[in-house]
Amino acid sequence: MSEHPTLLVVEDDEIVRMLIVDVLEELDYQVLEAEDGKTAMAFVNQGDKRIDLMMTDVGLPDINGRDLALKAREVRPQLPILFASGYADNVDVPTGMYSIGKPFSIDQLRDMVKAILTA
Repeated sequence: MSEHPTLLVVEDDEIVRMLIVDVLEELDYQVLEAEDGKTAMAFVNQGDKRIDLMMTDVGLPDINGRDLALKAREVRPQLPILFASGYADNVDVPTGMYSIGKPFSIDQLRDMVKAILTA
């Protein structure tokens, strides 16, 4: 793994997305931003675009995060997925995927991302 892993953040709430991106960039990650599933899949489908982790909201305007994760895994079977949801206890997390409940602290996000990337 290179020094600066690339994370794809999929979040329809612009302010929440901006905060997550700011935190991840402060932690020295490269960050790709998508406001919906269509934009996220455009990144996923770029074979030359490196993505080490996709973090997605569960409730997106055009597709739910779980369906997006499954579509992304069809293209990139090894892609780690982190779901962020205000209803984390109710998220049916597929095998090999992770979830973090909103609101989460910067430390929780940092620790979760680090754990996934080193798993």
